Amino acid sequence: MPGDRLTADQRRQIADGLTDGLTYAEIARRLGRPTSTVTREIARNGGPHGYRAARAQLATTWRARRRKRPYDAAVPAVPIAEAPSVREFEEHFVAIMIETGMAPMTARVFVALFVSERGSLTSAELVQHLHVSPATISHAVRWLEQRELVGREREARRVRYSVDLDAWYRAWTASTKAMARWADTARQGAEIFGIDTPTGDRLHTTSQFLEHLGRDMTLAAEHWRQALTKQRRG
Repeated sequence: MPGDRLTADQRRQIADGLTDGLTYAEIARRLGRPTSTVTREIARNGGPHGYRAARAQLATTWRARRRKRPYDAAVPAVPIAEAPSVREFEEHFVAIMIETGMAPMTARVFVALFVSERGSLTSAELVQHLHVSPATISHAVRWLEQRELVGREREARRVRYSVDLDAWYRAWTASTKAMARWADTARQGAEIFGIDTPTGDRLHTTSQFLEHLGRDMTLAAEHWRQALTKQRRG
């Protein structure tokens, strides 16, 4: 039945479907389940590349036990909407981030911050919302901070993580800086091997491509910043 929990056999079918390269919708049709159910199941348990049926079954049992435990009164309520449609969107957002290369837990932390009302949560709120340890949150945030997608600030003894409207701009700018370093390295390699050699030609062409792409990315980012500034003033 669509409303029942997934069984161990159904989770094996999901794992087999991912191995066979089926889409979430195709797997859902095989199970007779909504696509959203399959999307949430995969996102919660390692994503399309890390999903394992047995591990997913154990994780679901663990989460069910955690939900039965009373929350610590000292932990503040999490200011994230709990409506089914919102939760479903959050899981879908996580699945998309995982499919495009972000690690599962990193995606969950980023999306939780992104869809929160204030665009920020404390470490304790993330722990409560995602049912993971503070160390897990810290590890995920470190990756996001390195790419300037998330910022942090101190509130007394608490750490608050945040994402704002300029997060994508900063991440894009950070990417252009990394691309410039790659282009420079490739150019140095071309000089060492000589551009008249196959290796040197390959490195030279790579440096040209990265330089060209980096310039276009920088122009696109500045165009967006100007457009957004004009939009806000308007």
